[in-house]
Amino acid sequence: MKRRTFIAGLGTAAAWPVVARAQPRERMRQVGMLLSGMADDIEFQAFVGAFQQGLAQSGWIIGRNVQVDTRWAGAKADDIRRHAQQLAALAPDVILAHGSSSVGPLLQSTRTIPIVFTVVTDPVGSGLVDSLARPGGNATGFMGGEYSVNGKYLELLKDIAPGITRVAVLRDATQGPGIGAFAVIQAMAPLLRVEVTPINLRETGDIERDVAAFARSPNGGLILPAGGASRLYRDLIIALAARHKLPAVYFERDFAAAGGLMTYGPDYLDQYRRAAGYVDRILKGERPADLPVQAPTKYELVINIKTAKALGLTVPQSILLRADEVIQ
Repeated sequence: MKRRTFIAGLGTAAAWPVVARAQPRERMRQVGMLLSGMADDIEFQAFVGAFQQGLAQSGWIIGRNVQVDTRWAGAKADDIRRHAQQLAALAPDVILAHGSSSVGPLLQSTRTIPIVFTVVTDPVGSGLVDSLARPGGNATGFMGGEYSVNGKYLELLKDIAPGITRVAVLRDATQGPGIGAFAVIQAMAPLLRVEVTPINLRETGDIERDVAAFARSPNGGLILPAGGASRLYRDLIIALAARHKLPAVYFERDFAAAGGLMTYGPDYLDQYRRAAGYVDRILKGERPADLPVQAPTKYELVINIKTAKALGLTVPQSILLRADEVIQ
C-alpha cells in the first residue's frame, strides 16, 4: 500500500478492514526437542508439559507463533544419534536437549543451531561448553547436579539403613559423570565407615550377575548416580534391589515412583520451565554463547514407604520431615 493512499484513508472507517488485512503475519518459529525417553514415559510427558507452560508464559503459543518437533529417542546411543542428525538437518531455530547423551550427538551434527540443554551433570568436563559463565559455542543450559551431591547419596543411605557397611555404586564407566560420581562417593566413604565397590553398567546379564555377587555378603546397599545408562536400566536395577533386599538411593524421582526406596535430585520440572526462558531469549536474538550455564536451584527428597517396609526398614522421622514427597 502506498504511503499517500494509507494516510488519506485514515479518516474513513471503511479503510480500517483494509489496513488490518495488510498487517504482516507473525513468523512461525521452529523449536526441536531431543529427549532420551519414550513418548509413554509419564515423567518425560511432565517435562514436556512444563516446557510448553514456560513457553506460553513468554508468549509462545504452539500452532500460532511456534511449532515444536519432539523426538522421542529413548536411551540407546544409536537411536539418539540418528534422531540428532535428523533434527539438525531440519535446521530449527533452537533445539532443547535432555542430558549429555543427547547434547553430544547434537553438537556432532551442528555447530550453528542453538542448543539449550537440561540435566547435564558436567558440561565443562564433558566438553559441551567452554565454561559455565561463558559457554562459548552454540550450547548452554541447566546442569543436572553437581558432583558433590553424590556424597549426599551415601549420607542418606546410612541415615535410612544405619547398618550398611558396604555400598555398590552402579555407574556408566564410559562417561565422565559416572566416573566423577564414583570418585566423590569413594572419597566420602571412609568418613561414614563404608566400603565402596563399583559396578559398571554394561549388559543386562552382567548387571544381574554383579549385583547378585555383591549381595552374597551382608549389610549392603546400592547407589545409582545420574547417567543415560542409569535410566536405560531403571526397572532392572529396582527389581534387583528388591530381589536381593538391598536398600538403594537413586538420582531421579521417577525411580521412587517405580518402586525404588529413595531418590534425591534436582527438580527437573523446574529446569524445563527455566529452559523455556532460555529458548525465549534465543528466539528473541540472544546467543547461547552469552547465556551462562545454570546450576539447579531446587532439590527433591522422595521416600517410598511401601518399599521401605518390604525391605524391613523403619524410616526415621527425621528423614520423613525432610522429604518433599512420601509415596505410600
